[in-house]
Amino acid sequence: MTYQHIKLPAMGERIERLSNGQLNVPDVPMIPFIEGDGIGVDVTPAMLKVVDAAVEQAYAGQRKIAWFEIFAGAKAANLYGNQQYLPQETLEALDAFKVSIKGPLETPVGGGIRSLNVSIRQQLDLYACVRPIRYFNGVPSPLKEPQKTNMIIFRENSEDIYAGIEWAADSPEVEKVIHFLKTEMGVTKIRFPKHCGIGIKPVSQEGTT
Repeated sequence: MTYQHIKLPAMGERIERLSNGQLNVPDVPMIPFIEGDGIGVDVTPAMLKVVDAAVEQAYAGQRKIAWFEIFAGAKAANLYGNQQYLPQETLEALDAFKVSIKGPLETPVGGGIRSLNVSIRQQLDLYACVRPIRYFNGVPSPLKEPQKTNMIIFRENSEDIYAGIEWAADSPEVEKVIHFLKTEMGVTKIRFPKHCGIGIKPVSQEGTT
């Protein structure tokens, strides 16, 4: 596997997905990270140190992470040129190595991308936002019995507004959509149709059950 600007670590192995859907995680997994824009320069290096310390504490040196950087955002545009805020090889690495972590990404102005975060989510079909919530002993809480807090919230991340099916106001595309809605679907509740952006929010049965 060769890349233009991504440099793989000398040690480590890829995380593989087994036929049953489970992940096979080696003792030294190769995990890519995106530094990110803005405060990413400050928080991402600190995050890597925290995760490394947690792995050391949990596995007593028997396991470690082989980090390597991939690029998105302003750093990618400067490195690859031609306003490549989300290079193809970054998407390929995210897909190939299964597990990754990223810093905050700004939405580029004039780069032809509405949101880098949404683009990554849509192109890799990252539809599930999984958020475990539990209480840690010693942390102040307004709850009467916070130790009973233990849940996982699942949020669909690619439908509804996250689908990103939108057309800007005054664009030729939005004029076609509004014309269709009014003439073919009988829609009469668009308050200002002459200067109105339109977004479609698809919600499927499969994506909500």
